[in-house]
Amino acid sequence: MSRPEILFPLYADLETLEGVGPKTAKHFSGLGVERPKDLLYLLPHSGVDRARKASVRDITPPATVTVEVTVGSHFPARRKGGPARVMVRDAALEFQLIFFHARGDYLEKLLPTGQRRLISGRVEIFDGVAQMVHPDHVLRLEEAGDLPPYEPVYPLAAGLTQKVVARAAAAAVTRAPALPEWIDAGQMAREGWLGWQAAVQAAHAPLGAADLAATAPARQRLAYDEFFAHQLTLALARASLRRGKGVASRGNGALRAQVLASLPYAPTAAQTRAVAEIAADMAAPFKMNRLLQGDVGSGKTLVALLALLIAVEAGGQGVLMAPTEILARQHLESLAPMAGAAGVRIEILTGRDKGAERAAKLADLAAGRIGILLGTHAVFQKDVQFHDLRLAVVDEQHRFGVAQRMELGAKGQAADVLVMTATPIPRSLALASYGDMDVSVLDEKPAGRKPVKTALVPNDRLDEVVASLAARVAEGRQAYWVCPLVEDSEVLDYASAEARFQHLRAALGEGVVGLVHGQMPPAEKDAAMARFVAGDTRVLVATTVIEVGVNVPNASIMVVERAEIFGLAQLHQLRGRVGRGAAQSTCLMLYQAPLGEGGARRLKMLRETEDGFRIAEEDLAMRGAGDLIGTAQSGLPRFRVADMERQAALMAVAQSDARKLLHDDPALESPRGRAARVLLWLLDQDRAIRLIGIG
Repeated sequence: MSRPEILFPLYADLETLEGVGPKTAKHFSGLGVERPKDLLYLLPHSGVDRARKASVRDITPPATVTVEVTVGSHFPARRKGGPARVMVRDAALEFQLIFFHARGDYLEKLLPTGQRRLISGRVEIFDGVAQMVHPDHVLRLEEAGDLPPYEPVYPLAAGLTQKVVARAAAAAVTRAPALPEWIDAGQMAREGWLGWQAAVQAAHAPLGAADLAATAPARQRLAYDEFFAHQLTLALARASLRRGKGVASRGNGALRAQVLASLPYAPTAAQTRAVAEIAADMAAPFKMNRLLQGDVGSGKTLVALLALLIAVEAGGQGVLMAPTEILARQHLESLAPMAGAAGVRIEILTGRDKGAERAAKLADLAAGRIGILLGTHAVFQKDVQFHDLRLAVVDEQHRFGVAQRMELGAKGQAADVLVMTATPIPRSLALASYGDMDVSVLDEKPAGRKPVKTALVPNDRLDEVVASLAARVAEGRQAYWVCPLVEDSEVLDYASAEARFQHLRAALGEGVVGLVHGQMPPAEKDAAMARFVAGDTRVLVATTVIEVGVNVPNASIMVVERAEIFGLAQLHQLRGRVGRGAAQSTCLMLYQAPLGEGGARRLKMLRETEDGFRIAEEDLAMRGAGDLIGTAQSGLPRFRVADMERQAALMAVAQSDARKLLHDDPALESPRGRAARVLLWLLDQDRAIRLIGIG
């Protein structure tokens, strides 16, 4: 599918724009601007009021003013590099223009004595005299129309000035063609939005501060275009996954009933609902692509097992992939007894399996003798062949973008995919990162999980904390002690964790305290974790490696050092490591006083609520989308105009609109569908374009 001709002028070289030479074009790349179309989306971030005043008297300096003046005498600089002065008079006041490093002949040409000019710039009072240093604009009266009453201010990069960017942007705007409309007509009318060309023109010609806000209709419309293009891409990815023939897996419920009968508690309504949604997807003839979102301790593991059992009931196999070997082994510990109750064989495959043992497992897997396989991404090596893989469950992956999900689909050819995340994601972000998926949410905690007491303790009370920890350990309790990440340096992290380990060992006794940190070889880390899980060590000193998924029911105390430098979601995850057993659990957040505003707000939020979704919304509000999921690995789209935090509602509309358009017009052949293709080209949605090409 080739680029539509109507967009050719927007794809030309930047140097075809007035005032842009090869050097300037290079500087523009610092703003991510490579082609004229990128300039259309480089919107002004503020503006300067250039409305004309009769006199400088009408303003309160310091302020920007635009006045018509008569030029008076010139006073050249007295010494090299000193200020040159030009006297000017407006309707009511005489004042000075100041220029540094300016050549006299240049100034005389710019401001000839006795002539009238329109000048605009910032006026300040210096020694009781009004001065304007380096006016932004000096125009002949016949050019005065070139100065808009409200002048947009653009983002800059090294080597670029406002004048150059504004001129290039204006030139690009004149190239914006009238494009066929891709937004639903009803929505355009409801929102009172302009067409695309008019919206681009308006966004670059604000008439006041209100036009620069995200709520300005022209900006809303351009933001919606970005969301819509992104959601269309995800919807096309979803459609192509669905076209990939799935296998209908229908279970008879027998194995699930045996597992549920063996449990001491009944599943929550949310768990039952999620399993029903998954079962319905698995029974359908196309591939399931579902996200299971659950807060810390909402019981995702049980839901995953019941889903895997559907695959086994249907005569197939299931695989559960965890990000690390520690977590894969934990899943084995918690799932093996349950799978055993149903008589299903469950095995683990990691990078550590070697030789004959590995070969035997692979043979059993290929012959269908293993019902459920657990592992890390090692389960995707070439020699791993399933007899009949029906379901792949991926645990806890932000590090698992749309591209990897598509790859995963290819491995099981027709396998259904369930992605589990323990990080509650605000709805707008879930739509941006997982818009190609259907979502199940576990929003209630299983019975018997007690709330965790959260206390904030200043650092200078460290000794009290250690003393009370010693008392708890003597009673048989276990505790995590999380050390902060220091200065992004693993060596220092190691040193700070090592120092805390020595300190606690001296206070609590030999053999009571264990240590886990990022510098350890994996085998040592696993061994230290295993000793803690077995209860041989009572206190585990760790850097944040324990954030995700570790399950030690007897651990009921969590101490986080320098809690104020952790993110909200991270602290919430850490707190979720306790409160898993019968004992009342406590989370102590040690902070260094005085607390900054952000740190105080985060810690207060954690003390007030254990609801991960509320915490995530607050986190998003405080940190912005990119940071929340670590943009580098998140595969999150980079929007130029749209703002995911403030325009979340638009994202939801864009998703339903994109899905509806594809439902009504899967090949994008209708007039609106063809217009949407132009949008995908305009916003560089190459993947979507490839998907239409395949379609």
